Amino acid sequence: MKIGNREFDVTNRTYIMGILNVTPDSFSDGGKWNTMDHALKHAEAMIADGADILDVGGESTRPGHTPVSAEEEAARVVPVIEALRKHFDVPISVDTYKGSVADVAVQAGADLVNDVWGLKYDPEMAGVIAKHDAACCLMHNKANTEYNNFLIDMLAETQECVNIARKAGIKDERIILDPGVGFGKTYEMNLETMDHLELFQHLGFPVLLGTSRKSMIGLALDLPVDQRVEGTIATSVIGVMKGCAFVRVHDVKENKRAVLMTEAILGRNIK
Repeated sequence: MKIGNREFDVTNRTYIMGILNVTPDSFSDGGKWNTMDHALKHAEAMIADGADILDVGGESTRPGHTPVSAEEEAARVVPVIEALRKHFDVPISVDTYKGSVADVAVQAGADLVNDVWGLKYDPEMAGVIAKHDAACCLMHNKANTEYNNFLIDMLAETQECVNIARKAGIKDERIILDPGVGFGKTYEMNLETMDHLELFQHLGFPVLLGTSRKSMIGLALDLPVDQRVEGTIATSVIGVMKGCAFVRVHDVKENKRAVLMTEAILGRNIK
């Protein structure tokens, strides 16, 4: 799969997406990187630690977050994306569910649109992605936790995202899927999702796993958000073992090492 100027072996490898939140209120690092200087320094550090993609977000999607306008979100992410493109040679993702933000972000240099609503929030989003021939990550999400059969319904609802993408003209080779740990699921459902990640392989697309520092880990270990590195690493290792092509994390160095070690054990090429 090609994202930006880089080819990703999504069948045999697991890559690191480093999180760069330029928000004042993200659940674990809000306000830490929302100045240009801090954002660029953090990006440089994540790349040095082994990040393969940088994911820039301008609106927190944590539970109870304060929504921001598309104009405000774009004002946060576009200058950072432009600066990242100028200073670093690494694929850039924009974390947004608003079509207008995705549009200006891709024009500014973003290579991938990471939509936590899987094209189901903004009816314009799929067309924007198709117009730019951008890569996209479509996450399973819903406004409640009501299912008839959780795993079957989750897969079917994720397939709906794929159907929307295809109808808009997004090519299959531009699509990544995210099971949406922490979104539209109870604690128990999140654990069940982790235990059955391999089911997503049946949909036929690369899978991105985003669990970093999330409440599932906090509840399992009874730990605050700033003490969830080891729990996140455990989920990343499971992600590698179950065939995920990407893991989206805050703590790049620690997760990168765990991924490489797991790949070595599994006999994968880790040049």
